[in-house]
Amino acid sequence: MPNITLDRKDRLILNLLQQDCTLSLQAIADAVSLTTTPCWKRLKRLEDEGIIRGRVALLDSEKLGLPLTAFVMIKTQQHSSQWYQQFTDVVKEMPEVMAFYRMAGEYDYLLRVQVADMKCYDAFYKRLVEGVPGLIDVTSSFAMEAIKYTTALPVIP
Repeated sequence: MPNITLDRKDRLILNLLQQDCTLSLQAIADAVSLTTTPCWKRLKRLEDEGIIRGRVALLDSEKLGLPLTAFVMIKTQQHSSQWYQQFTDVVKEMPEVMAFYRMAGEYDYLLRVQVADMKCYDAFYKRLVEGVPGLIDVTSSFAMEAIKYTTALPVIP
C-alpha cells in the first residue's frame, strides 16, 4: 500500500477528529481555515483512502466494571494456515480481547484483554485454551496501573 500524501490541513483535521470525533463539519472547517465544502471533500477522501477507519466513543473500563487489564503472551508450534485461521477466528470472537497481534520474538501472539476480575479472566483463559489446540505456552501479566493510554496516533501537522 503506497504512502498517502497528507498536507498540514489534513493532519490538523485528523488530530481534531482524534480528540473529538463529534465535532461538526463547520467546527472542523473553522479550525483549519477552510469553508465547509473543501473540508467535507478532505474528510471524504480521508475516509475513502482508509485513513479514517471509523468514528467511535471511548468508554471508561473501570466505570463499566471492567477494571482488570491482562496482557496474554502465547507460544505455539502450530503454524499451518488452517491452524492460524482457526486460532484467529476463535480469538476475534472473544469480546474481552481488545487487541490481538502476531509477534516477532520470543512469543508468537500478544493479546490485550479487559475483564471485570480474576474470576472472569480465568473463564476467558479456559475458553481460550479449550477453543484452540496447539498452544504450548500461555503466559499472562496483569496491569496494576494505566499510566498512559491513548488511541490517538502521533500525526504531526
